[in-house]
Amino acid sequence: MTEAIRWTITVTPETDLSLRGFLGAQGMKKGDLSKFVEDAVRWRMLDRTVQVVKERNQDISPEMLEAMIDDAMREVRAERRKQASAA
Repeated sequence: MTEAIRWTITVTPETDLSLRGFLGAQGMKKGDLSKFVEDAVRWRMLDRTVQVVKERNQDISPEMLEAMIDDAMREVRAERRKQASAA
């Protein structure tokens, strides 16, 4: 496992109390705060990425988008089959 990186973050006292109360109610311990923050950051990054992709594709018809996805899936599957048969 890779070494953890230490962050210094600042939150309001209300956020601190709310989060610690929430974690405590979930039976989580002090060390679980880092896990919670990391999970929240990952979810937020995913959410932002999804929003960017949605905005980028808003002018593409659903049919065209579906065809593009189908083409990409066929390419990936063909590549995986080729890799599997080479192994």
